[in-house]
Amino acid sequence: MTAEPHNDESFDLDDDELDESVQEKARDHAKSRKSPSSRRRNALQNAVEKIEDLDESELARERLQKVLASAGLASRRHCEEYILDGRVTVDGKVVTTLGIKVDPETQRVCVDGERVKIERRQYFLVNKPPGVISTNADPDGRPRVIDLLPPWKGRLFTVGRLDEGSEGLLLVTNDGDLAHRLAHPKFQVERVYRALVAGMPSDEVIRQLLQGLYFTEGKFRVHNIKRIKSSAKASILEMVLTEGQNREIRRLLARVGHKVMKLKRVAFGPLKLGELVTGAYRPLTPAELKGLQQFATNDPSHRPGSNRPGSRGPAGRTASGSPRSTPRRPAPAKRGRPTGGSKSVKKPRRGGR
Repeated sequence: MTAEPHNDESFDLDDDELDESVQEKARDHAKSRKSPSSRRRNALQNAVEKIEDLDESELARERLQKVLASAGLASRRHCEEYILDGRVTVDGKVVTTLGIKVDPETQRVCVDGERVKIERRQYFLVNKPPGVISTNADPDGRPRVIDLLPPWKGRLFTVGRLDEGSEGLLLVTNDGDLAHRLAHPKFQVERVYRALVAGMPSDEVIRQLLQGLYFTEGKFRVHNIKRIKSSAKASILEMVLTEGQNREIRRLLARVGHKVMKLKRVAFGPLKLGELVTGAYRPLTPAELKGLQQFATNDPSHRPGSNRPGSRGPAGRTASGSPRSTPRRPAPAKRGRPTGGSKSVKKPRRGGR
């Protein structure tokens, strides 16, 4: 399938255009943030007051079996067996009840008399460069994402993956429960990408990507797509996925005749890449972490924007850029006149025969 020529613009796009489009979006988002309305401000204030009323020690508590599993002792099910067998003590007292909550930072948790070393939860946002792999183990010795962080940060792993040639946002943590909820396809976490592709995809290509195409693993489809910039030779697309299949975007666009020349993830759930330098990392802010945890515990259908139609773009326009049209209701069917002559048949009056 060949790309259609574009008559409106004549510029050619390159890698710098893609990076600039990402940075422009981050700056525009920061400028467009306005002060909340009084109603929203009051709601936020009430929420903050409720959180402040909670005991901090209660917020820090977690179920005992979860604490043991997070320390790498065993699976959560085996940790429950340790508790039921009386092998676990908390502050010197044997605990045999499941569901008890402890504060791993302030309480002494032991298994068979040995204190369990609790790892402090860590959360980092990394801007992965191309040529770096997401997996922790590589027999070929290629550079890894976790190598971008100091070794003294401890045992960490990436949430989901980006292929070696792609770049952009990755979450790195040691929180296994959170990683599971964010990476598993059934939780429908949105991933937003900017892609520099050859040619200009036509409206028909956009429809195919939204409807989905079949591959060996099943049906791949784009949840949402819009054009950012286009020329006769290249286009920048913003694409939203809810499942992280292997090289999904590259394979989809190759199938419809548009090679991906550069691919960058700019958002993952509520997290945004912003202007973080390629190859750099930063810890999540408390607000980001709280929002991420709330996002991960919410049902996908209750998240903001979850009812957004996949075939629509922003600002009341379709993915192809044409104005959104409101479907018309079908006209009611006209009643046919009785046959049998040109004169109309009079209806009998109510009560008549």
